Amino acid sequence: MLSEQSAATVRATLPAVGAAIEQITERFYARLFDAHPELLRDLFNRGNQASGAQKSALAGSIAAFAGYLVEHPDQRPDAMLSRIAHKHASLGVVPEQYPVVHEHLFAAIAEILGDAVTPEVAAAWTEVYWLMANALIAIEKRLHEESGSQEFREWEVVGREEETADVVSFRVRPVGGSPVRGFRAGQYVSVGVKLADGARQIRQYSLSGAPGEDVRRFSVKRVHGGATPEGEVSGHLHARVRVGDVLQVSEPYGDLVLDGVAGRPLLLASAGIGVTPMVAMLASLAADGHDAPVTVVHGDRSPADHALRVDHQAYADKLADSDVTFFYERDAEPGGRSGLVDLSGIDIAPGTCAYLCGPLPFMRAVRGQLIEKGVAPADIHYEVFGPDLWLAA
Repeated sequence: MLSEQSAATVRATLPAVGAAIEQITERFYARLFDAHPELLRDLFNRGNQASGAQKSALAGSIAAFAGYLVEHPDQRPDAMLSRIAHKHASLGVVPEQYPVVHEHLFAAIAEILGDAVTPEVAAAWTEVYWLMANALIAIEKRLHEESGSQEFREWEVVGREEETADVVSFRVRPVGGSPVRGFRAGQYVSVGVKLADGARQIRQYSLSGAPGEDVRRFSVKRVHGGATPEGEVSGHLHARVRVGDVLQVSEPYGDLVLDGVAGRPLLLASAGIGVTPMVAMLASLAADGHDAPVTVVHGDRSPADHALRVDHQAYADKLADSDVTFFYERDAEPGGRSGLVDLSGIDIAPGTCAYLCGPLPFMRAVRGQLIEKGVAPADIHYEVFGPDLWLAA
């Protein structure tokens, strides 16, 4: 895929670009939003921009993609591209925006690296960019075709349930009563809201109901301020959205789905609000009559903080062979475990396929424990809520 000449140039300059990538992306976003303030107002997550998380995620993905091409010039990292493409498709990113990103990104590279950006270097990194961009455009086009639409539609809130002090579930149905398309357990939707300052902000929420229902359920954890900015959209949904209100909702996207798992032992491990896709997966497995072992692990601050706890246990109990362990940092009840998630005392069947969702430190720790127990890295799948900082580590 990457030409030999460009591969040699990228290999030689990757350390310098990698060392300056966060400066480059910081300058890139400043340039981009100066020229196109509507992108920050109506597309990009302002909270992630304020915290620096989006900058780190972009830096990590560019460096990871370039490094992969250098080591595997005839291949491309499809798993990484798929995750990014699903997120872009859910947001409504269009092909015409990629040249805009290229313009401001390469201006930022030239500004930060100065004379080191020779015409040869610029050409090589331009090749890298368009290999990545064109791959994403193609994947996003296919995803839109599969979903039937790339437009947000109006959905009416027909149910609101207070799951915990910080988590609310919303049940929504299309305005006008059009049929509800199916989704795959583990997928998410984008929800767009108009905020008080006129900005249209978009966030992704996993579908936490059973696939096949005539309404969709998604669950929202309120993001409190502190080390990170207060959640604009989660706060709006918690405080203002009630039954009868209308939300802008995308079609379902996301690649953390149950592919080729019939007859295979599974591990579904979650922490905090990461429980949401796992509940949908358990509902799907129960409906399909999955009869291989399913190990369910969840970590939370306390039983009272464990959102969808009743559904979590009930769907697992419907399976032919399930083992459920809940870990709580405090107030663990009989049958629960105290402390953080620890797989040392949990049997993992040979050939297990694992699905992880929760805070990044939790997923890294569980992944390491699974590999120690003999689970193949290729069989460990994960979902990150927000920018994928795994690549930035």
